[in-house]
Amino acid sequence: MYGRYTQDLGTFAKDEAARLRLQEEDTPRPRRPSELLEYTQGRCAPCRVCTLQCQRFLISKVGEDWVFLILLGLVMALVSWAMDFAIATCLQAQKWMYGGLDTNVLLQYMAWVTYPTVLITFSAGFTQILAPQAVGSGIPEMKTILRGVVLKEYLTLKTFVAKVIGLTCALGSGMPLGKEGPFVHIASMCAALLSRFLSLFGGFYENEARNIEMLAAACAVGVGCCFAAPIGGVLFSIEVTSTFFAVRNYWRGFFAATFSAFIFRVLAVWNKDEETITALFKTRFRLDFPFDLQELPAFAVIGIASGFGGALFVYLNRKIVQFMRRQKTINRFLMKKRLLFPALVTLIISTLTFPPGFGQFMAGQLTQKETLVTLFDNQTWAKQGLNDEFEYLGILEAWHHPRSNVFVTLVVFILMKFWMSALATTIPVPCGAFMPVFVIGAAFGRLVGESMAAWFPDGIHTDSNTYRIVPGGYAVVGAAALSGAVTHTVSTAVIVFELTGQISHILPVMIAVILANAVAQSLQPSLYDSIIRIKKLPYLPELGWGHHEKYNVRVEDIMVRDIRYVTLNCKYRDLQQVLHSTKMKNLPLVESAESMILLGSIERAQVGALLSNQLSPHRRLLALRQKELSEDGHRLSDASIRFQISTDTSSGTPARPALRKPLKPALKRASSSPADSPPAGTADHSGIALKSLFCANPTAEPTEAQGTAHHKAKRVRISIVEEMIMGDKMTPAEILEWEERQLDQLVDFSSAKIDPAPFQLVEHTSLHKTHTIFSLLGLDHAFVTSIGRLVGMVSLKELRKAIEGSLTAKGVKVRPPLASFRDSTASTTEADTTALHQLWDRHQHHPMPREASPGGDDDDNTPK
Repeated sequence: MYGRYTQDLGTFAKDEAARLRLQEEDTPRPRRPSELLEYTQGRCAPCRVCTLQCQRFLISKVGEDWVFLILLGLVMALVSWAMDFAIATCLQAQKWMYGGLDTNVLLQYMAWVTYPTVLITFSAGFTQILAPQAVGSGIPEMKTILRGVVLKEYLTLKTFVAKVIGLTCALGSGMPLGKEGPFVHIASMCAALLSRFLSLFGGFYENEARNIEMLAAACAVGVGCCFAAPIGGVLFSIEVTSTFFAVRNYWRGFFAATFSAFIFRVLAVWNKDEETITALFKTRFRLDFPFDLQELPAFAVIGIASGFGGALFVYLNRKIVQFMRRQKTINRFLMKKRLLFPALVTLIISTLTFPPGFGQFMAGQLTQKETLVTLFDNQTWAKQGLNDEFEYLGILEAWHHPRSNVFVTLVVFILMKFWMSALATTIPVPCGAFMPVFVIGAAFGRLVGESMAAWFPDGIHTDSNTYRIVPGGYAVVGAAALSGAVTHTVSTAVIVFELTGQISHILPVMIAVILANAVAQSLQPSLYDSIIRIKKLPYLPELGWGHHEKYNVRVEDIMVRDIRYVTLNCKYRDLQQVLHSTKMKNLPLVESAESMILLGSIERAQVGALLSNQLSPHRRLLALRQKELSEDGHRLSDASIRFQISTDTSSGTPARPALRKPLKPALKRASSSPADSPPAGTADHSGIALKSLFCANPTAEPTEAQGTAHHKAKRVRISIVEEMIMGDKMTPAEILEWEERQLDQLVDFSSAKIDPAPFQLVEHTSLHKTHTIFSLLGLDHAFVTSIGRLVGMVSLKELRKAIEGSLTAKGVKVRPPLASFRDSTASTTEADTTALHQLWDRHQHHPMPREASPGGDDDDNTPK
């Protein structure tokens, strides 16, 4: 039967397709659009028609993704190159000032300290005045925005200008700050502004879901054009900004990041900075034998140590911020003198890096780019701890000191730069922390490499072949490991490969990065998650590694049971009490307080609108007018209503509809409720006319209308004059009494927007599954139900507390409050469910809703 059915279905499909084809051939061809008719006349008609069609084609193509991504990559490459050029000019100006005053050390010190202080102070002041949202990295905020949270003023043109100019001045000062994090924010703002501009060509750019996808691609562009590393940029942006990544955005990120990195390097060639497109920090490591297998333990040590170092850096950075916030005196002083803190920090760091002073022990005159170039050098600086065996040339001379060896210089550099970078990243200017940490990691790797070269001056012997140790390879491994530990990413390994242009050390780099991540993630959150916690942004933290006890926590252990809800048969007074007693943005709508069956959810704004409409002055005026009409139907107050009466001979027909049209809105409002209709049985003709006008249906009283057919009817035209005069007639006590009567009426939900299918979880949903659902769907709350009955609610706040607080400081698991009612090793039984229901009964003081038994016995709800 199945084969015969499919055969018949295929034959029918072919016959139907042939019929439709013949029908299309018989259908007459459509006429040209009317707007093209005016172009089809005259000698230039073909050219004008072709121009119009080309214009339509181009406008339609503007809406395609690849056009948007090309524009985004092009703009970001230009911004990145222009900023690098401006930063290099600022750093060169500082060196020029320092070198031109070599005759006087005091003037040199003043120039060395004043220049960065002025730039940092200007950056802080300009950013604070124009857009305070531009302060900091920007990745934590983008991580929150991509989750669906709306952060005001973070993706505006004003913030874009403040971020670009403030970051240029901050990096041009020579402080240990980075540009990678801010560039992710800049690229996201550029994408948002491009979407807003291109929305003029089509409404598809106003789609919120599409803009979120473009923001995800923009994050990849930011990293790609910053390091000329498109592959690592895409992977890094996915790791730091997305919990779940849509694969359909993958090609967008790669396309835009590759195009941006290509234009960025082409601009460097065009400016004669490079001869051709090469890596940003090109290395020349040995390819035939880059490292020996016996060196792998040293690379593993670098990874483990970098893990501890990354956790310490995040901890130190957070403690500095918390110290300044918790000290009320310092916080109050810094709030009044906002520019004092950045100026003071810059003064201290500049003083310590002054080359003739303490800076001579830590290569203080080198910029971050020059420092990386020297650290990645493939020559050995020291052999057996002796400095005079290696000739320092060019910028390498900064690491040479006549009274100390290279090991002392590297150790001092690592220690000083570590706390300087942790302190500098707290300055209220646009800045990142990736590059300073990257440089520190490279210095630590170089220190281990130089130590290995000193211990094994002739290299490690393998099969009678001697290969000298390359300390530059250790620097590459250390840079990737420490930056990966601070950011909790593995893609730093790929970024390092693209930065250096070599993958000869791919195995040591991967080993070190994975070990560093394992150590760092077990000790501290990432730097971006730490900033999210400090700023208290609404973001859901990760579950972390190795916390198996969290899988035993369920929704019933963390949900809020005492929640406010709205019943279907509630009164307006109940709505008022709910609004005063809770700040929930979405309120659950249940059938009744006894059944607690969840029907949907209603927004807080909708509840407020219902209450405001019920107590509005307009309804009070209508009620007052209706009261006066009921008291005296044949005479109305002259102060509020003016009659214009004109006698006209007519047949006994009612007033014509044309005379009633201007009154339609007012009369509709007057007749909106049945209680507002005037009383029947009025003998006066004017009262009948008024009744026919104020009633919702003019033909509702045919008897009275026919009874007056033999009279000369009077047409009455009513115009409302100064409605607010009526409100003055009610005293405050009368108004209060009227509002009390209105609050006792039942709520009419017919005009409210109700979500019939809010997100729901069952009681026994695990914490891990709840975290996955919240992260994947971008939820901020979910209702908890049991057999369709509302029993509680879980929000981001409860979920965050459960994830962060399920382990105590000593690692002892906090026992869930309902863990005694279930067995973690077995599935939930009927007895466990009954125990949970009994506990809920005692808590709520009313019986749980019961299921209908198959036998129809509703009184017995006890399992037997």
